[in-house]
Amino acid sequence: MLGQSRGGMMMLAWAMRNPGKARAFVGIYPVCNLASWPLQNSKAATLADFAMPEAELVARLGEFNPVDHLQGLLANKVPMFVVHGDSDVVVPYDDNTRVLKERYEAGGGLISVKLIRGEGHKATPSFFECQELADFVIANGRK
Repeated sequence: MLGQSRGGMMMLAWAMRNPGKARAFVGIYPVCNLASWPLQNSKAATLADFAMPEAELVARLGEFNPVDHLQGLLANKVPMFVVHGDSDVVVPYDDNTRVLKERYEAGGGLISVKLIRGEGHKATPSFFECQELADFVIANGRK
């Protein structure tokens, strides 16, 4: 099980490259789209992570962007569960989890999303004490 914020993007990127090793994916307001938070709010760190100039990364975005590489996870029937706030301005739901959900479902994948009303990008009990997330982890950890 994997996921959370910038680390969530890295976890999703790891899972997409190692789909046979992932039983399930769990995300708490995860970054799923490099064009969103990483290149808008953490550009220097993101460019350093990829060791390339911005123009090159943007030109090659489809090569690295987790939401563009879900085929292996779909083929391995990796279920996903994501908790995201509807007021998250740091990692916007529409640019990240919504895109992931739409693409994963379009590919026939199983993904559940719990959208927390009025929550942004902060560590609150509504995310980290989410019973549905705990139930998902327990159910998928037994496989």
